[in-house]
Amino acid sequence: MKILLFSRQRSAHVASEVRQMFEAIEQFGFDYAVNEEFAPRVEELTGLKIDVAHRYGTPMKPQPKESVLLCYGGDGTLLDGIHCLNGAEIPVVGINSGHMGFLASVPQNGIREIFDEIRDGKLQYESRSMLEVTGDFGNGITTRYAVNEVGIQRQGAGMIAVETYVDGQMVATYHGDGLLVSTPTGSTAYSLSVGGPVMAPQCACMILSPIASHNLTMRPVVIPDSCEIQLRAHARQAEMVVSADNEISHISEGASFTIKRAHRRFFLAVSHNISFYDTLRNKMMWGVDIRS
Repeated sequence: MKILLFSRQRSAHVASEVRQMFEAIEQFGFDYAVNEEFAPRVEELTGLKIDVAHRYGTPMKPQPKESVLLCYGGDGTLLDGIHCLNGAEIPVVGINSGHMGFLASVPQNGIREIFDEIRDGKLQYESRSMLEVTGDFGNGITTRYAVNEVGIQRQGAGMIAVETYVDGQMVATYHGDGLLVSTPTGSTAYSLSVGGPVMAPQCACMILSPIASHNLTMRPVVIPDSCEIQLRAHARQAEMVVSADNEISHISEGASFTIKRAHRRFFLAVSHNISFYDTLRNKMMWGVDIRS
């Protein structure tokens, strides 16, 4: 078994937790590798020396089939770690050192337990869908992938318009701050903050969520993930960007993009005793009665 540790420099790191991970790796005899960005921080916190043979870059080179990616940070770190896999179907575990940690669901006091599950072959995970978006991102990039959402948004003052088609049929032109196309996983991220519905991860769908729509009749729309979405962006004055999770590119008037369910997917580790609905209640205060 190989443990692939991933984190970012700007994530919150606790020396005792990092040492605990490496103590478990040594105790269980796991092979390991640390991403280049995180390795110097590991050395600083633990006093260990991470040699070249135990480091990896981005995108990640092929790894043994029996590997697990441990992302230490918040949900943003987890998203970056999934993209670092470059489509490799390696289970992903999120150890939460951030705030909410909706996807990074392993608490800081659960580090030892997750290593025990890996050792015993009891790690449970579920397949999650991703989005593939093609278009002119600039710099020769034509394709990106998203775990949570793809968005076209304005920057600065001024309204933009996003023509939207599903399987060649026009849905609407969204006037306002922009439009999000989200996965079920992303339904509890940016889409939720702009009024989109919460979707269970197993739903085979995509969500169209307008951002600050200028027309009050515009509402989110849920469509099957077998559909293909075409977007065309217009702006008279505002600058526009297209985003795929944490990756952002400036785009010009008339830029067009096609979005569909990606062939690649990711495998998110889930706790055997904490459901999606438990997480909604406990981390998002779902249904909490504030009257008392």
